[in-house]
Amino acid sequence: MIMEKKFKHLDLIQGIINRMASNSFMLKGWAVTLMVGIFALASKDTDKRYFFIAYIPLIVFWGLDAFYLQQERLYRSLYEKVVETEEKNIDFSLKATFDDFPKERNKYRCCLFSKTEWWFYLPLMLMCTVGIVITYI
Repeated sequence: MIMEKKFKHLDLIQGIINRMASNSFMLKGWAVTLMVGIFALASKDTDKRYFFIAYIPLIVFWGLDAFYLQQERLYRSLYEKVVETEEKNIDFSLKATFDDFPKERNKYRCCLFSKTEWWFYLPLMLMCTVGIVITYI
């Protein structure tokens, strides 16, 4: 019975963190799938403007993925806070905003240009650029 409230609260937060990570993973899968589809259309049709169109969903997916990473980091900060909180002070709050945890790494900008985002979306953007250069030479 000791620390039961704390463990339940941590379990709730961990569930949210897992959902954010899962959403991020799904977005990356959709981005790759969409890129393959656009490349297939661009290679099949004579209209090579499909490569230009590919940038739009990539930028949108990158921004949305960064949002989920930011939410995941905020909830990790909440998790750390709950770990340090005494059992009697557990209030089951799931509020995790940047105002509550104003760390540099929790900023949207930091998430947008984090290593995990940068090294995933930059190669996809470069593939689009190479596709454009190759088709217009």
